[in-house]
Amino acid sequence: MSEKSKNIEENLKQTAGSISNEAKDTLKNTKQKASKFADTAKEKTNEFVEDAKEVFGDAKEKVNELLSDENIEKVKYKAEEYSEIAKQKTTEFTDDAKESFEDLKEKGSELAGDAAEHLADFAEDAKEEIKEMKEKSKSFLQRLFGKS
Repeated sequence: MSEKSKNIEENLKQTAGSISNEAKDTLKNTKQKASKFADTAKEKTNEFVEDAKEVFGDAKEKVNELLSDENIEKVKYKAEEYSEIAKQKTTEFTDDAKESFEDLKEKGSELAGDAAEHLADFAEDAKEEIKEMKEKSKSFLQRLFGKS
């Protein structure tokens, strides 16, 4: 194999390696961003749940302060009713938040999977292109220098 042919082949290998490294870096960055996004969503959900618990506690305290002797039974009944509703709503929200978080994790995994799949396809295409260019270069150089 001639020196030019070797140089062309080496350049093609370096280009393929560079493309492969860039694709790997892109996939890594995508995974990191998806993970950060998921962590932020989880953190915000936890903050909201804690805030809701605090508001619920404050509301319960205020209801207790408003109780008077003559309306105590009526107010207690309403407080318990509202307390149950608040608990149910908090539970529903928590469940919805968990479900949303799971959906977010699933979408992030799908995104990473798709990126990995495209990376593999891209690497295979690059390999085929390099092989084709190698053959064409070899043929060209042979014709150029009159070798068969």
